[in-house]
Amino acid sequence: MRNIWIIFCKELHSYFVSPIAYLLLTVFALIFGFFFWNSLGMFIYYGMESQMRGQMFPMNLNEQVIRPLLSNASVIGLFFIPMITMRLFAEEKRSGTIELLATSPVRDVEVIVGKWLAALALYAGMLFFTALNFAFLFRYGNPDWKPLAIGYLGLLLQAGGLLAIGTFISTLTKNQIIAGAATFGVCLLLWVLEWVGGYETAGWARVLSYISVVTHFESFAKGVLDSKDAMFYVTVIFLGLFFTTRSMESLRWRS
Repeated sequence: MRNIWIIFCKELHSYFVSPIAYLLLTVFALIFGFFFWNSLGMFIYYGMESQMRGQMFPMNLNEQVIRPLLSNASVIGLFFIPMITMRLFAEEKRSGTIELLATSPVRDVEVIVGKWLAALALYAGMLFFTALNFAFLFRYGNPDWKPLAIGYLGLLLQAGGLLAIGTFISTLTKNQIIAGAATFGVCLLLWVLEWVGGYETAGWARVLSYISVVTHFESFAKGVLDSKDAMFYVTVIFLGLFFTTRSMESLRWRS
């Protein structure tokens, strides 16, 4: 655990000694802030319009504001996750320090978990800034906090799986641009596989739809903690880190 903590701190510090972390945090917060402002504005507009027409439709902050915003945050994260993971091992290979890691007494799994946790911590920091927007809802409204907490858990689990995949891809090349582009391509593919289930009911289509990361986030966005969906993300995390370990072992063998 001590080695994991050291690598975690080193990797997290490396994000903040360069403009990477500050740029990602700022841009993510601005984009989500616009979505929040727009969603809240539409909620207020339709609420006032229904009152002026004498039509008292039930207005629910969780269903009409929070749930769509959590889905939007998931989409935004799809573009930022490759930027977080592309340098994890690709930069080490480009600078030549990967040989030091491969021949060091630190176990591969400790290096991998430490770097992955640092990436997840950075993403969690990005989500923290989005939570500041929701603080206004609790200050001036009365939303239910439990679905919001479950939604954030789903965002972290989904990001954890995609970050694990990005970590693995980063071990395959020394070019950060290639690592980022490949990670985005794989994440986007895992995202759109769910579309197949909209027009095809064959067994292969149901399988493709099931392995889509979107399918398993829907319950979290609704505020429902489904163990099946949670286990799916945990499995993706495990497989991503497992393949990363195998890739690191091959690098150690070549070193």
